Amino acid sequence: MPQNQNPQRYIILPPRGLHSTGALTSKAITTFLKSFPSPDVAGKSFGSLSFKVAQAPSLKLEVIDTIGEDGAKLVEMDPAMIEALRVHQPGLKVVPERFFRTAAVPRPQVLSKAKIAATGTPGPKIEVQVVSKVDGTPIAGAEVVAFTDFAARVGAQATSGLNGVARLDLGKSEVDIERLYVFPEVGFWSLLLKDIVLSSGVLPLVPIDLAKKDCLRHFYGNSPTTAGKGIRVGVVDTGVDLTHPDLVVAGGENCVPGEPTEDFGPNGEGHGTHVAGIIAARGTPAKGIRGLAPAVELFSFRVFGQGSEEASNFAISKAIDRAVELKCDLVNLSLGGGDPDPVIEASISDARAAGVVVLAAAGNDDRSPVSFPASSSAPLGVSAIGRKGTFPKDSADADTLTPPFGKPDGANFLASFSNIGPELDLTAPGVAILSTVPGGYAAMMGTSMACPAATGRAAKLLAKKPQILAMPRTAARADAIVKMLLKSAKSLGFGALMEGEGML
Repeated sequence: MPQNQNPQRYIILPPRGLHSTGALTSKAITTFLKSFPSPDVAGKSFGSLSFKVAQAPSLKLEVIDTIGEDGAKLVEMDPAMIEALRVHQPGLKVVPERFFRTAAVPRPQVLSKAKIAATGTPGPKIEVQVVSKVDGTPIAGAEVVAFTDFAARVGAQATSGLNGVARLDLGKSEVDIERLYVFPEVGFWSLLLKDIVLSSGVLPLVPIDLAKKDCLRHFYGNSPTTAGKGIRVGVVDTGVDLTHPDLVVAGGENCVPGEPTEDFGPNGEGHGTHVAGIIAARGTPAKGIRGLAPAVELFSFRVFGQGSEEASNFAISKAIDRAVELKCDLVNLSLGGGDPDPVIEASISDARAAGVVVLAAAGNDDRSPVSFPASSSAPLGVSAIGRKGTFPKDSADADTLTPPFGKPDGANFLASFSNIGPELDLTAPGVAILSTVPGGYAAMMGTSMACPAATGRAAKLLAKKPQILAMPRTAARADAIVKMLLKSAKSLGFGALMEGEGML
């Protein structure tokens, strides 16, 4: 039978969990998984594995990566060989490689350009200069998005240059705009203007003032520097900036197949650094940012490749497995989407069995059902709330302010983007959250931000429970952690389908 005519990537894993240990896995499967080649001396590449069965006398698997000697394997092979592999080793699972995204709210993007009258010559471009509202300093790298038809995502967008100028190709010198967004990279709040006539001019942005309370600090204030001491937290994300003055990273690993394992800094995105700061930033306000549990040992597990917006189920599972090996107590997953995945489910179940609790973002699909992996039973799923008055009224964050509102405190609201459902366990601040990013500080929103808020608060609470921390690292320990956390949660009046047990 011809081999590798249409090679695709799959994950091969035992019947239960990521590793073939225990009574539920046969000795034959354990032996088979251990027969896969190990990485070469430099740790950069794997070889191939060949074996014979009647249906495929020369079946060959290209080994891309592995989770331990007896663990799941990422392989490349012809899809036609899956059945032959199952004949060779009944009980093995073969799962396609799949990809997931971060759970930050995506910025609105233009899908089609605004219609421009055909005059035979190029029309004028509207030049807007993005500047600081305080001193007029030009702001470079700000994304300006103008919609002539927001529902259809029609308009134009551009990024400001060093002089702060962005040029929008709208074909006229004045254009009716339904929505104009400005998203700075660092140091300033976003801007949202509705139903305006846009012409060339200045767009002033409000600088971020670290002395003012955002939603997170409204509820939790600034933790003491000792909060979370003795707790280890793993951040499975885009990587954490190792040079940010407010962050101390104890270790980690790059779990992206084919990339250097020691490169667990940011992949070009600031998402993981922002998540890490919510949990464990050690800055001194108002010159820096303070996370909820600044004394934790923070580990960065990068699962998004350089410049990539997607992370594979294999990389995520490998990261969770590594967090267990490094004896993390809590693992933060600010990512998700799509259908349930058996590889990630196996890794989270393994973590729970090893006394480790995983927290996962509910997703940002505008009140849709809770996304995976938060929809699974093993992790704690977290929705996002906001609070009136903790962000500028003309920032993009204001778009998230919709009913329902809290009871009895009506200033609290469930974020418009947050997914909901019976799988939710907790809710946490996730609108206009200030935290660390490469190069400074920025506000972000999403269940991506709510999840580390819950994780950081959980770390702070767990640090005060030595009797739980002293328990053997088994499922009973994880159950004790979860029970303690859920008992400490308090309802904000949204109901279980929107907030689970409430906010820690």
